[in-house]
Amino acid sequence: MITNVTGSFTDYSIKAESDDDTFTNPKVSFTAKIDSINTHNEQRDGHLKSADFFESEKYPELTFLSTKAGNYDSEGHFDLTGNLTIKGITREVTFHVEFGGIAKDPWGNSKAGFTITGKINRTDFGLTWNAALETGGVLVSEDIRLSAEIQLMQA
Repeated sequence: MITNVTGSFTDYSIKAESDDDTFTNPKVSFTAKIDSINTHNEQRDGHLKSADFFESEKYPELTFLSTKAGNYDSEGHFDLTGNLTIKGITREVTFHVEFGGIAKDPWGNSKAGFTITGKINRTDFGLTWNAALETGGVLVSEDIRLSAEIQLMQA
């Protein structure tokens, strides 16, 4: 592995509920359509949708449903734990969340901002395809780093 490949899902939904403006113990659900994966390389995107990786025809979505939040610090950062399901396999994962605060946009909508980071092992979810390199090692890392910049609008 000599470089990182970035990508995103362009068709997704996220919902969050909180008892107050501090987002203590939020309830979060996230769904992404696998066919919307975009790494800016059509051939690679097709391979990721294939049976070698996500099997998008059989498993069209990935989902995350939070179960608990904790380790809050004075700056509003916390850990969000929940169940991530990929290819029908569910594992508990924890993401680090930085709460950026709440503000009104120019149209009067109240929005909350978050930066979310984490790491998963793709083989835990049945994403096991790889190829050996002639110089040693393998083409695809087991570790997948996740990051998201999220703005939620109050309903």
